[in-house]
Amino acid sequence: MALTIDGIGETRGADLNGTSDVYAQAIRNCAARMEGEDPLAAAEALQDELSRLDKASRSGAVLPRHVLVIGGAGYVGSVMVRELLKRGYQTRVLDNFLYSNSLSLEGLYDEPGFSLVMGDLRDEEVLDRALDGVTDVVLLASLVGDPISKKFPDLTRSVNQAGSETVFKALEGRGIHKFVFTSTCSNYGMRDSDEPADETSDLKPLSIYAETKVGFEQFLLEQGKTSEAIPTVLRISTAFGLSHRMRFDLTVNEFTAALAKGEALDVYDKDTWRPYCHVRDIAGAVIRVLEAPEEKVRGEVFNVGADENNYTKAMIIDEILTHIDGKVSYVEKGSDPRNYRVSFAKIKNELGFEPRHSVKAFVPELIEAVRSGLYLRSEEIPGYYGNYDVREEAAA
Repeated sequence: MALTIDGIGETRGADLNGTSDVYAQAIRNCAARMEGEDPLAAAEALQDELSRLDKASRSGAVLPRHVLVIGGAGYVGSVMVRELLKRGYQTRVLDNFLYSNSLSLEGLYDEPGFSLVMGDLRDEEVLDRALDGVTDVVLLASLVGDPISKKFPDLTRSVNQAGSETVFKALEGRGIHKFVFTSTCSNYGMRDSDEPADETSDLKPLSIYAETKVGFEQFLLEQGKTSEAIPTVLRISTAFGLSHRMRFDLTVNEFTAALAKGEALDVYDKDTWRPYCHVRDIAGAVIRVLEAPEEKVRGEVFNVGADENNYTKAMIIDEILTHIDGKVSYVEKGSDPRNYRVSFAKIKNELGFEPRHSVKAFVPELIEAVRSGLYLRSEEIPGYYGNYDVREEAAA
């Protein structure tokens, strides 16, 4: 049972090991949610935080919220880390900069509450250092996408599945509160039905990338029935949006940037469907899970995205061409057979989470950013702007 406000007063009076300061900071952080956010979500954040502190007080290790983001230098992670810091959480990144992407964190290194451990999640000694003193873990790190996983199949299996299992096993006995795993809607593969896939739909992974995500999901949901840490799986839609580690190998970003630069674009299988989600909304979904009551998220799977952001490739092109002219050729029978729409009713109904960003609103934003010259260096260091290759020393 979570502590009551009276219980807080009793603990404050004891003032054991600075406990009163931890409680006071937790309440301030949650109270700040009341402005501009759903009051119910803010109240549940306080409920969850008091529950966490209650359990921690029984073990004698009452710590402020300290989130470890594994893969925090990536496209999604570099946005998420900044959002966590804004919310008053101490935030640590574990990353081996697989894509030579350390630039994404340069402006954060001396920020209060931020820390960095460089290393491989498969290394138990590195994991031990990264986990020291943290209260929650978000696992983003993986070889993301079909092309890179096809290029490095053994590394993909080693990191995405075996490495993820190593991480979760290392949590036991550390008093970790929440464990959030970002999986992928690619797990649905090719749908036989026109109905959007929900969390109970059959999984049909069509790539090594999706196979490893499904494999770890199954491991996590089985282990999570009795684990100390509260596990949640988030199946993420294909990401779009501006990031400190920008990627131009993702559909919305790729198509928009290419046409904004005046390049001719070949589009394969224009009528295939995908769901899309802005990086800030992905970060928001993770934070919502971190702050939700245990009974709502333990062992649960949520699709992350918005119904309005289910698009075919042709629909994305049409959206772009409402803002600029461009030369587009449509080609059939590409190498990627995935075709699926996804339902996001569960995360909306059970967690009250709805994305705030749309493909429609983002397209003109990226066009303006590209034409302003913001991404001129993408021609000089293209490897930084996509998951095209990995550092040789990190690929072992």
